[in-house]
Amino acid sequence: MSVLQATNLTKVYPSPFKGSNIKAVDSLTLEVGEGTVFGLLGGNGAGKTTLIKLILSIIKPTSGTFTLFEQPGNRHDLRARIGYLPENHRIPPFLTAKEFLYYFGSLSGIDPAYIKTKIEETLSLVGLSLQRDKKVKTFSKGMQQRLCLAQAVIHNPDLIFLDEPTDGIDPVGRKEIRDFLLELKNQGKTIFLNSHILSEVELICDSVAIINKGVLVKKGLVSDLTANYDEYVIKTGNDLREVNYSGFASGFNVILKNNSELVLQKSELEELNRLIDEMRKQNILIKEISPIRKTLEEIYITTLGENEGAKN
Repeated sequence: MSVLQATNLTKVYPSPFKGSNIKAVDSLTLEVGEGTVFGLLGGNGAGKTTLIKLILSIIKPTSGTFTLFEQPGNRHDLRARIGYLPENHRIPPFLTAKEFLYYFGSLSGIDPAYIKTKIEETLSLVGLSLQRDKKVKTFSKGMQQRLCLAQAVIHNPDLIFLDEPTDGIDPVGRKEIRDFLLELKNQGKTIFLNSHILSEVELICDSVAIINKGVLVKKGLVSDLTANYDEYVIKTGNDLREVNYSGFASGFNVILKNNSELVLQKSELEELNRLIDEMRKQNILIKEISPIRKTLEEIYITTLGENEGAKN
């Protein structure tokens, strides 16, 4: 099922200067499937937060449409199925952690008795059980971030928007939050994630989209985007120093990675198969063939560079 589908979604902000209106989101089309973790990548001012605000109906689109749970996206009753962690949250400093969650749970229309049972459970999930009765004004930035994450899920939403969820959190805390989000995914929740920490996105997201100046410039599965199908690692069951290496490597752009592994560089699929045929003639046991993967950061930087180059 499609949990979110946007079609030609556009947001234009008028400018007092003639002919200089700002397109924060420009004819953007994307789809997010149920039970997945989706990452939206882009620099400051790329339009990521604007897109989330459009989908949450905090602001209205200039043109285009979107659906939530295969229903018109502007339906008010669908908001009860959505959780949201904004990038710049504001927490009343005089509330305790429990009071804060009770307040926001009440705004979501949850039964008061149910809220009380969920507060303890949710604080435990984000690692704040011991701070339940402490005032928010005593919390560090990372603790406030955890508390706002708890606020986003206290009402058991089906779709959760997280805008920079690990901002201000140390590496151990980021690992704990990743585990928490993966547990939500295992429960069938759908997570829409904005983050500048691309290594985090790569670890947790099923698919991503890259946005630049409001335009969607690349999207796909993380596994597909990071696979470099021009270079392959071939693992064998042989000590390649003891075979006629040049007998099958001649004519190929091959390097010996270690005693039993080869790297075939800048190849076509046909060339890979031809090399495999040559290796089999030498009675070499092939254990594994896999493309060399790029990092999501490399993909991101390359994509933005190509996009800017195309405009010039």
